[in-house]
Amino acid sequence: MSVPDRRAQLFRMEEARRQTQRQLDMIDRQIMRQMTAIIPQLKLQRIGHRRRNPADARTFLERYRSNLAAITQGKAARDRRALTQLARQDAAIKALRARLPPDLIRA
Repeated sequence: MSVPDRRAQLFRMEEARRQTQRQLDMIDRQIMRQMTAIIPQLKLQRIGHRRRNPADARTFLERYRSNLAAITQGKAARDRRALTQLARQDAAIKALRARLPPDLIRA
């Protein structure tokens, strides 16, 4: 394979890696958006005679964590696939860079 072909291949591989990273970032943003939407529902509803009692932070955190676990579990398979793909792309890019002359590699 010629040097220009290797550089073109390296460019394509780096672009594919960036797209995979964007997918992971999108998954993280979706989780944050869903959790932000759920937070008002997690707050304790105070009624009547309990107005003087402070809200229990532990209860809120337990509800928050259980909802976060449920949402994360739903996205785990897609997240795992993207992370595996990202690791493979990193290894392939590293191998290809090793075959290119150092003066032709972009920083």
